[in-house]
Amino acid sequence: MLYADRVSAGRALGSELTHLRTADPLVLGLPRGGVPVAAAVHEVIGGDLDILLIRKLGVPWQPELAAGAIGEHGVRVINTDVVRQTGLDPARLDAIEAEEREELARRSVVWRGDIAPIPLRGRTVVIVDDGIATGASVVVACRVARAQEPRWLVVAVPVSAPEALPRIRAEADEVVCPLAPSALAGVGGAYRDFHQLADAEVTELLRPDTR
Repeated sequence: MLYADRVSAGRALGSELTHLRTADPLVLGLPRGGVPVAAAVHEVIGGDLDILLIRKLGVPWQPELAAGAIGEHGVRVINTDVVRQTGLDPARLDAIEAEEREELARRSVVWRGDIAPIPLRGRTVVIVDDGIATGASVVVACRVARAQEPRWLVVAVPVSAPEALPRIRAEADEVVCPLAPSALAGVGGAYRDFHQLADAEVTELLRPDTR
């Protein structure tokens, strides 16, 4: 199976999510690549469309290792095991968070402008990305979303490496992924068009009159 582009992938994914139409879902795209997929899902199942902005709090000497993550509304999730095992000083962690909050705010201005993020509390939330390779970023997204108390948390992606799915199922209430090939060289391999999105493309998809 090969998707023509992210929009066609989102429409195909949306057809797997029609059972959520009556739940007034909040569809959240992970920028950048997940946003056109989420917009197409939103076209199919309705509800609201927004983005989920997250930043990983990486251990300075081992950046791929997350000591925690942050989201908007002051959401903060700390991986206490990693902090303990690495001996990361709380003051250093606070400094990392301050830097990442600046970047989070910058991205919010670029992509949202003056539009406030839609609250997750009590909603059926659908986190959408264009695919999952390792699952690390989606796990972070789930934890940031969960901290905002959604009623039901769904992760929906057009394609995933099969070994990543158990990690995601441990974080979400429901996982929808129609394509999980045994040999996934990369998420882009499932698309004919997998171009790098510009900030302007994301902004356009989030305009109020396109939601």
